[in-house]
Amino acid sequence: MHLKPLKQAKRHIMRALKSDTSGVAMIEFAYALPLLMVVGGYGIEMTNLATVNQSISQSALALADNMSRVGAQSALSTVQIRESDVNDSFIGLIRQTSNLNLTSRGRVILSSLEQNASGGQWIHWQRCIGTKNVASAYGPQGTGATGTSFAGMGSASARITAPPGAAVMFVEIVYDYPALFGTMFIPARTIRYEASFVVRDDRDLAGPTGGDGVYNPAPTATSYTCNRFTST
Repeated sequence: MHLKPLKQAKRHIMRALKSDTSGVAMIEFAYALPLLMVVGGYGIEMTNLATVNQSISQSALALADNMSRVGAQSALSTVQIRESDVNDSFIGLIRQTSNLNLTSRGRVILSSLEQNASGGQWIHWQRCIGTKNVASAYGPQGTGATGTSFAGMGSASARITAPPGAAVMFVEIVYDYPALFGTMFIPARTIRYEASFVVRDDRDLAGPTGGDGVYNPAPTATSYTCNRFTST
């Protein structure tokens, strides 16, 4: 038997395999791939979360700003706020945030903060849209109607109060963040933003007789009071 040539061939093959490094990069990549996927997925999730936070914040500011400007001029040179004005602003918000499904995943609360007859703060009227069952953090419509115990809206360190004879449009948006990867990288969370603007015109704050401060002339519009839970 010719064993020597076989041994030599075997040694030659082993030396060739030992010096062959063509698959090292692929093996290293296979080891690193799970870590790269985790780091990349986390980065994507954090970027998306930051983008959504910014969108919600800007939406709250835009709605408060829009509601501080709208209204119909009355015969007394004061501006009347109407249900149609509120609804148009809500529609604009829905279109602005169509990629977020804001009203099907959250709640938008619009409050008119004013002063009552005693000079105290008062949520005169409130309108809401969205299917999330959550109330204003500062109370329902009518909070502070009498007396001076209601301090206003916003955090204690940055309390918002209405000046005499004027109103502040205060917006709260509460939104359930739809994580891209479920709870793999971050726990389920609810995003909340607030914004406010003082009404720019001389608004008719009294409202219609027997009403809550918002007019609804014919043809009447839907009144999105806060006992309704709808996305449109």
